[in-house]
Amino acid sequence: MSLERAFSTFGLPAILMIAFLVFTGLSDSFLTATNLEGMILSFAISAFMFLGLTWIFAIGEMDVSFVAVAALANMITAGLVIAGYSWGVATGLAMLAAFVIGLFNGVLIAKLGLPSLVTTIATGGMASALAAAIGKGSSMGINQVGYLQVLFDVKFGIISLLVILITALIVLCWYVQERLTLGHYIFAMATNSRAAREAGIPTARITILLCIFASLCSGAAGILLAVQLSSGQPSIAQSLFLDGLTAVLLGGTMLKIGKPNILGTIVGVAIIAVLIRGGALLGWSDASFSIIKGVLLLFGVSIVVWTGRKPE
Repeated sequence: MSLERAFSTFGLPAILMIAFLVFTGLSDSFLTATNLEGMILSFAISAFMFLGLTWIFAIGEMDVSFVAVAALANMITAGLVIAGYSWGVATGLAMLAAFVIGLFNGVLIAKLGLPSLVTTIATGGMASALAAAIGKGSSMGINQVGYLQVLFDVKFGIISLLVILITALIVLCWYVQERLTLGHYIFAMATNSRAAREAGIPTARITILLCIFASLCSGAAGILLAVQLSSGQPSIAQSLFLDGLTAVLLGGTMLKIGKPNILGTIVGVAIIAVLIRGGALLGWSDASFSIIKGVLLLFGVSIVVWTGRKPE
């Protein structure tokens, strides 16, 4: 087995295991039920948000609007609930907003040929502005939690029903990526979009669908954060921006080197979750977390770029 093959297979899982063992040894609180439950829940919500983002990067595009979409969905939910609307109406309209942003991104990128980075910076900026406007720049407390609270309250040991459902979705996405034609199309588009289009692959339609899926994942995560924290916060997902890019690009060094993939992203999210929880127990500063995430992000980007330049 070559060194490259060995790293792609065992590299990230080994980093995850080492980090887990190190924090277990350094902190007596790391393996407590309370800490593990919180770490698993944070992991699940983050992984949910980054599922669609993974496929956007996998087709060779970028989306930096995901945290803004999550914040907008979060604030729409909180604002409508506080205004007296039901949780069903509030979450439905929040998901509709996420759908519209995803559709808008997809059409601009796939049909008009606009650069995905510039497009999602613009739409993300608009979503952030709308989120701030709903709460007039401030957080909004929610006095009552809705039907989604059952996802957090129903537990099997330290595993909530929400974690189980998100895990099932992750498995489904992995199956689509690895076993269905759509998954093959996704990686073909990243290799050579023009050749894929000439081969009859509906690249524009796939791009639009993936943009919508990514926005829906972000919007749903924003709603879940509103339930978890009983509040709407216009900057609720800002800390997840670097996490998302790091998890997806770091995950691109696993299994399919240079190609972001579901399993790689999940391991990347797990590494970040362990670092955040373990570091918090040891009193690490926010600056320390940012530096570590930045290093991991640069590592992932370097591997992806290096792989893309390698001769076939």
